[in-house]
Amino acid sequence: MNKFTITMTAVLVFLAAPLATGADGREVIHATAELVQPLMPGMKAADFVVRDAHAQTFEFKAGAHDKPVILTFYRGGWCPYCNLHLAEMRLTEQQLRKMGFDIWFISIDKPELLLESLDDPDIGYTIFSDSSLNATRAYGVAFRVDDETVGRYLKHEIDLEAASGENHHVLPAPSTFLIGTDGIISFAYTNPDYHARLHPDVLLAAASAYLDDTDKRLRQRREQQRKKSE
Repeated sequence: MNKFTITMTAVLVFLAAPLATGADGREVIHATAELVQPLMPGMKAADFVVRDAHAQTFEFKAGAHDKPVILTFYRGGWCPYCNLHLAEMRLTEQQLRKMGFDIWFISIDKPELLLESLDDPDIGYTIFSDSSLNATRAYGVAFRVDDETVGRYLKHEIDLEAASGENHHVLPAPSTFLIGTDGIISFAYTNPDYHARLHPDVLLAAASAYLDDTDKRLRQRREQQRKKSE
């Protein structure tokens, strides 16, 4: 079923000079957050493999999940804005679950830090580790943190290598995707400015529109016009 297909994407999409190989340039590790190429509404969601807080592998296949999914990529538990965003999601979590959605968060943190590094680990949604970048690259939101920024983070006791267990220095541009049970992305929001996050009210509106088949409104009106003209 083809669902609500509008976007709140705040990123300017350019073809970045690849730092890694990708089938169409989307999966490369981009040079900056401004150059990421996120999947868009109307596209099929990407399959991915991540790990949970117990380091157990979790595999997602688009179209094989029995519930629509709200999938959010965030930088890590060390990021104060990410913590604020996860806490803010509590305002809508219960409503979204009643509406039938699964709520997943993905960060680059290694599994053992997924909950430990959060300000408030007592949350009701699922958090996954993508330190291997499988999901982050598949959704086109991976970018490499430059050496100057890495050094500045270290001065503030933020060690990206210690957090991820890897030396790739890659983060996601904060993003949220609403994936329908048909595996199609019905809503997407990406913002290269990590201070700016999707407002819960906007997410609720997107979720409601998905359930109401809002994208069919023009086809329905066109069908009504056709019948009147017969």
